[in-house]
Amino acid sequence: MAGGAIIRAAGGDDLDAFFVYLNDHLRDNGSGTTALFMPMPRAASRFGPEREAAFRKALGIALGQPGWRRLWLAIDAQGGIAGHIDLRARPEGACAHRTLLGMGVHRDARKQGLGARLIDLAATWAAGEAGLDWIDLEVLSVNAAARQLYGRCGFVQTGDIADMFRIDGEALAYTFMSRRLRNF
Repeated sequence: MAGGAIIRAAGGDDLDAFFVYLNDHLRDNGSGTTALFMPMPRAASRFGPEREAAFRKALGIALGQPGWRRLWLAIDAQGGIAGHIDLRARPEGACAHRTLLGMGVHRDARKQGLGARLIDLAATWAAGEAGLDWIDLEVLSVNAAARQLYGRCGFVQTGDIADMFRIDGEALAYTFMSRRLRNF
């Protein structure tokens, strides 16, 4: 599925299909052999209308302004979404030189190198067009596959908070990772 995926910036016309894909993707959150990857209960793993509206709004905010967000989609040969990556402004005003990363890869496209391709594209954009110095991310510590991918892509662990979340009766830690793009 992912071998020939084309990665491109998402436009407004892509968002309805993106949210369908994202909610399908969230069905995997902590199911079967897939680690919990979003800090939300398994039965409530959904990107609701309020979050969709906020996401749409953020995509329209100019780069460098508080609340901006950018999204790229990996489109497979059949025209379906095989994965996504988004970068967004950090909420702290003095952190305009940094961005937060979010991403996901469709269950049928995992372990084929698509995640690394998405990260490389986003990092190139962030260092170039956006002029950012750092990409930060937060990942549930139980998600070993994601942490390994991020490590292979140049992210280093910068912190860990034990018992950050209590979800479905589990105490879950949160790992913080960063990748330097440019020197200050």
